[in-house]
Amino acid sequence: MRRKRRATVTTVSNVIMSEVGERYARALLDLAQQAGELKSVQADVDALGAIFSESADLAETLSSPLHGEAEKAAVLSALTDRLGARDLTCKFIAVAVKNGRAGDISAMLGAFSVLTERMRGAVSARVITADALAPAQHKDLAAALKSALDLDVDIHTEVRPDILGGLIVRVGSRMFDSSLHTKLEGLRNTMKEA
Repeated sequence: MRRKRRATVTTVSNVIMSEVGERYARALLDLAQQAGELKSVQADVDALGAIFSESADLAETLSSPLHGEAEKAAVLSALTDRLGARDLTCKFIAVAVKNGRAGDISAMLGAFSVLTERMRGAVSARVITADALAPAQHKDLAAALKSALDLDVDIHTEVRPDILGGLIVRVGSRMFDSSLHTKLEGLRNTMKEA
């Protein structure tokens, strides 16, 4: 089983940034560094990225041609206001929307996180498990991720009993889900189709 997990982690680590996402992310990174606001902007990006990853409706709305630029701008403005995002982050989001790139904002946020992690020589991995990892399991997982990514890995763990077993690993915008809950849902859907 360890071999299978390691191979999957490798696919998780192959973060592919879109050209647009990377270009915008590099611009935001440069502006944040020049303004001395890198940590603050990173906090905004992390908060926005979490919302994007949890809301398929938000990503769908921003990508849909059925919603106009003004509507998308209003949604994102309300979101950044609610988060108390920095002025630089708000301006960045507004420029992306104005340039017709609202649907790419999630990719931009992911690319920004990847670029800042690479700059530090590390990546963050969010690991969700049904039970807390034992110290030995945490150490093995960190070693496997470091080997797969060839970077130091900051592991942030979360315990969620609702996944029943297995684990979910998120690195950048990529996710590997080997939770028992997801496998059971897949089986349930397969049985419905049969």
